[in-house]
Amino acid sequence: MTRRDLPWRRTRDPWAVLVSELMLQQTQVGRVLPRFREFLDRFPTPQACAAAAPGEVVRVWAGLGYNRRALNLHRTAVAVVEQHDGRLPDDLDALLALPGIGPYTARAVLAFAFERDHGVVDTNAARFLARAVAGRRLGAREAQALADAQVPPGAAWEWNQSVLDLGATICVKRAPRCERCPLQASCAWFAAGLPEPDPAEGSAGSSTPQARFEGSDRQGRGRLVQALRTGPVETVRVADVAGWPDDPDRAQRIADSLVADGLAEYVDGQLSLPH
Repeated sequence: MTRRDLPWRRTRDPWAVLVSELMLQQTQVGRVLPRFREFLDRFPTPQACAAAAPGEVVRVWAGLGYNRRALNLHRTAVAVVEQHDGRLPDDLDALLALPGIGPYTARAVLAFAFERDHGVVDTNAARFLARAVAGRRLGAREAQALADAQVPPGAAWEWNQSVLDLGATICVKRAPRCERCPLQASCAWFAAGLPEPDPAEGSAGSSTPQARFEGSDRQGRGRLVQALRTGPVETVRVADVAGWPDDPDRAQRIADSLVADGLAEYVDGQLSLPH
């Protein structure tokens, strides 16, 4: 198996690693590739990001979806500048204390930037752990402990990147390509004859089907944020911009939720990105 050549794998800069990890959450690699460098060109350091208005970070995040991640990244940058002298900490608890950084992201920064011996458990790694290592469904703590135990000492970067690629290209969710898997001989699920149910189904870290996007509140939120990237929206136009001209109450609720999340603000009868 050949490891994919991805730009965030050519750096050990903790900030760049963090940016890539937040971009890749629930977003395909192909969408992230062109935005990763553009974002870092604009915000090359936590200091540069913290100094910008939150709305500017959301504006540069265009095309990646899940705009709260952009806001969390800005909040993290501010916390890093204020609490850690502008440098991302290399301690698990300190990373977890930063806004919007969960167990996976914290360990990814440690493994991929600082090369610490932590296992990372995302959707792809979770399938590998449940199928190949355990041969059964795993709980969250068990999956993390198993991931940590699999890491060869001193080789966290190489090991975790290989596991992620294995899950992304071979041990895929549907119709896994077992005939191409370099670990077929040691795979617990394969050795058992690939019985149903798939151990990855319902296992900790494995993805769950998302609710339909078309017609959802998420779609309306996305339309509003995308419009706000080009300038403020008059409150009387919120329903039209959200795509629900016949349901102004729903559109208003969505606009209010953006304000509550810090993704927008009301100023002089207009909805705008936060300053």
